[in-house]
Amino acid sequence: MGGQSEQVSVPAPMDGNRFDVALAALAAVSRNKARRLIESERAGRFSGANEIPARPNARVNEGETLWFRREVVAPVRPLRMALDVRYEDPHLAVVSKPSGMVVHPGPGNHDGTLVSALLYRWPEVEGVGEYPRWGIVHRLDKDTSGAMVVARRSVAYRGLTDALASRNVHRTYLALVHGRFEVTTGTIDAPIDRRRARRFVGPGGKPAVTHYRREASWSRPPISLLQVTLETGRTHQVRVHMESIRRHLVGDPVYGRRARAGVDPGRVWLHAQRLRFTHPVTNATVDITAPLPSDLRSSLSNLGAPSLGTLPP
Repeated sequence: MGGQSEQVSVPAPMDGNRFDVALAALAAVSRNKARRLIESERAGRFSGANEIPARPNARVNEGETLWFRREVVAPVRPLRMALDVRYEDPHLAVVSKPSGMVVHPGPGNHDGTLVSALLYRWPEVEGVGEYPRWGIVHRLDKDTSGAMVVARRSVAYRGLTDALASRNVHRTYLALVHGRFEVTTGTIDAPIDRRRARRFVGPGGKPAVTHYRREASWSRPPISLLQVTLETGRTHQVRVHMESIRRHLVGDPVYGRRARAGVDPGRVWLHAQRLRFTHPVTNATVDITAPLPSDLRSSLSNLGAPSLGTLPP
């Protein structure tokens, strides 16, 4: 990974364009790629000698200097790896990603990603979507386990990305958090902003909506198991939204805190339990559940019987 920095000047016809739109045209990349460059701080703006805050939707001015750093990525190698396939057909598949697996190549993580496993299992995935994220239509954090839908064909990729954009892919998580919930259900509607790698709730961020329901809770220590449903899919959304109401996820080294031995699984206690969507080719309903992995199940067992609610089967 890496790449040298390049610079371009905003021409008069692009005065007033969005930053991501102008960058896509001037750098000859897709708009999604331009947005990712901006959000990962591999692209920015200067007016004279002064750097300007860079957001994808900011308006650029004639004569500004835009800089960007292209990714230099070696070809992604197919690798034979264990892959828990919960559903597959000729167009798409649903897999249960284990904790510790990176979804796609990036800085410091080139081999051993989910994409390598997909390419080995289904070679036709190469060329579906954007390089080097072949087949990937949404992501889970490295430490988060659970259900992900992947595209085997371009027609499925287009349909799934459209469904995600229109909020027609329903994603349900299980999350173990510090603290108790006196009210059993709630919604967090708060925009998520970013400062380098860390996200936070802030008025300048992107809209984000999280619904939660208490499944079980314990008094000693005060911990609750939540079922969480996302309307939007912002990076670290569940973790950031729970931090914003002081219900930090167990085991989260960035936004949460550790729990006692036996309860803390040594990673973020977050599992993508269920995916439900309309198949983009057949129009059938696809509704898949990923079983809770052994480390999280052991964590619940070590808590003992909940004082309120019940545990998932």
